[in-house]
Amino acid sequence: MEEKQELTNALSIDVEDYFQVEAFARTLSPQSWETLPHRVVTNTEKILLILEGYKVKATFFCLGWVAKRYPGLIKEIAQKGHEIASHGLSHRPLFRLSPQEFRKEARESKKILEDISGKGVYGFRAPTYSITPQTRWGLEILAEEGYTYDSSIFPIRHDLYGFLGAPRFPCVLQLKKANRSLIEFPITTFRLGPFNIPIAGGGYFRLFPYPLTRALLKHINHQENQPFVFYIHPWEMDPDQPRIKNIPLKSRFRHYLNLTKTQHRFNKLLSDFHFAPVNEVLNKLNNLPTWEVG
Repeated sequence: MEEKQELTNALSIDVEDYFQVEAFARTLSPQSWETLPHRVVTNTEKILLILEGYKVKATFFCLGWVAKRYPGLIKEIAQKGHEIASHGLSHRPLFRLSPQEFRKEARESKKILEDISGKGVYGFRAPTYSITPQTRWGLEILAEEGYTYDSSIFPIRHDLYGFLGAPRFPCVLQLKKANRSLIEFPITTFRLGPFNIPIAGGGYFRLFPYPLTRALLKHINHQENQPFVFYIHPWEMDPDQPRIKNIPLKSRFRHYLNLTKTQHRFNKLLSDFHFAPVNEVLNKLNNLPTWEVG
């Protein structure tokens, strides 16, 4: 019997530094970022080296703040054949921005990345996955600003983000107010009864034992016949990063859990699954379902 061909999944890297996460927002102001040790270049280059060893290309959702300070890093990512996409400008989530401010950030980050890389930027991922039912207006702005796909919607319940009722797999968003469309690649979840369980990256990758992560992702590919999108941050490869003091216990747990295990698990993931950049995976999908967003 012929073996079923493995699906190609989307691999994404959210390029930001350890001090820019929303969990530290109340402790560290953006004005303090310049005074802290910057580790994003070293950590991102570590990921680039790992990917080169496995001959894997990925999408790097790059923060404009990082690009302006380290244009050489963006050039290096692009020169190695990876996709450059936008992670916004300041890492402020949409719930801290007005529509006008978000438009400015989406436009400026796109231009910065295109000018540095010399390539078109078509994908976007909101900081803190902050496109929610309350900030769905951001999708219309992205379409109007020339983005063709988004990967910000996380169809779960969470204290910082989440869009319950959103599709779990790639779809075409019909944006009624803007009279436009946008392709969405939601952050991958596993359906357990009435709940969507996050399984495809970040803190969840560090929380769950790797065999469980692998089994659930295999289920997405083999039983649901869908590609998943995996995400990771460069700082998650850095167990030696400076520890931020005076942060809530929950935030400390989320950020520092199992940092020493991330790189080993990431290597196993690259061995166990087929990956490509987000745009490449989306371009191979046909007859995507539509979802109307009012």
